[in-house]
Amino acid sequence: MKSKTKPLVVVAFLVPQLTFAQGSLGNEIKALHTVLEQLYEEMVPLCSQLIPVGRGLAGFAAIWYIASRVWGHLSRAEPIDFYPLLRPFALGFAILIFPAVLDLINGVMKPTVTATASMVEGSGKAIQELLKQKEAAIKNTAYWQIYVGPDGAGDRDKWYQYYYGEASEGLLEGVGNDIRFAMAKASYNFRNAVKQWMSEILQLLFTAASLCIDTIRTFYLVVLAILGPLVFGIAVFDGFQHTLNIWIARYLNVFLWLPVANLFGAIIGKIQEHMLQLDIDQLG
Repeated sequence: MKSKTKPLVVVAFLVPQLTFAQGSLGNEIKALHTVLEQLYEEMVPLCSQLIPVGRGLAGFAAIWYIASRVWGHLSRAEPIDFYPLLRPFALGFAILIFPAVLDLINGVMKPTVTATASMVEGSGKAIQELLKQKEAAIKNTAYWQIYVGPDGAGDRDKWYQYYYGEASEGLLEGVGNDIRFAMAKASYNFRNAVKQWMSEILQLLFTAASLCIDTIRTFYLVVLAILGPLVFGIAVFDGFQHTLNIWIARYLNVFLWLPVANLFGAIIGKIQEHMLQLDIDQLG
């Protein structure tokens, strides 16, 4: 029976290794987030190829925009209001320095990503510390000393003394007790392994989902950045002013996908912290 329970004992000892492996995987995924950020910085200069097109659209639209308003004032014998006529020039200037406009937007929104990422990182460190405390607390329990022990094979004599005291044990009773001890040890190791696996799987699923969200987010941001000069140029036309508001709102919305994912990860981390602390208190 001892040979049949060795795989479960090995699994119980592999749990700390799974924790460290998950940590290294988390570091690799963080590196992938950095790669996506570099990809965005490399793709954004492509929008400069559309700056001449946007500038041409803005110039053509500015002619009609200014001409229609000036002609309307002249036809109604009204003084010309020059302030609204500055709008095409402002949009044209924004098209000329469009990369600087993107840098301004990204610079304003970047702290949201940094702050939420630090929240997730702090929660992850707290979870790792609580896992170490839980592992130490488990090793101090009588159940761990009976079913696992320093060598991982458990202590049958201590188990028998714990449940049956100093009662004598016959031959047939010894065989039955061997079976009961093996089953109890397997059940104990399996329950502990399932609890640890659930924590690791939840953390791994969040990390993978965060990476997928960041990948889609980078794709949308690149597309919006490349189309930005065209949107600014079209926004000069009468009736298309709302396209600029929609572009800015969409860009900010997509940019905030990663901070929202980080906030969700921080919430999951806090839930794990409280669950681990509750387990530690119960073990104590």
